[in-house]
Amino acid sequence: MVTVAHTRTAVASKTVTDHAFGEVTWAVTRVGLGFVFLWAFLDKLFGLGKSTPAEKAWLNGGQPTKGFLAGVEGPFAGVFNAMSGNVLLDWLFMAGLAGIGVALILGIGMRIAAVSGVLMMVLMWAASLPIATNPFLDDHLIYALVIAGLAATGAGLRYSLAATWAKVPLVGKAPWLK
Repeated sequence: MVTVAHTRTAVASKTVTDHAFGEVTWAVTRVGLGFVFLWAFLDKLFGLGKSTPAEKAWLNGGQPTKGFLAGVEGPFAGVFNAMSGNVLLDWLFMAGLAGIGVALILGIGMRIAAVSGVLMMVLMWAASLPIATNPFLDDHLIYALVIAGLAATGAGLRYSLAATWAKVPLVGKAPWLK
């Protein structure tokens, strides 16, 4: 005979297992998304030949924003074309890619990584308009939502350096760095 107490224990046990699986899944998602950003940084920095040929690497004098922004043809073409190849924007873009990538991989600085990551993804989405495969949605907006969700919920941070990061005195004084 199954009792109510037995049923509650079985449900609670399943919930704990599901929760642990969820934590691991979100941690892997966080690290994977961080690697997407970090890889883009490394490819543009060294010209690893995936999306950036060696001769256009930032270290070889290439301009990381030029290739993408110079080719924008959508409703914001004028704005993005004018931004193309700007040295300050190249530095901000590369620092953003590296910083967001490292923050996501390590699970530190998630608030600032989320704000800057969402901003970067929304700008890249706007530069991609009109979307060829969908009237509105593309991977930039999905990445933005995942980054925002990870930071807002703290999902997957059990498997990160977040607890250690929170103990850093500067982070304690400036919670926006968490």
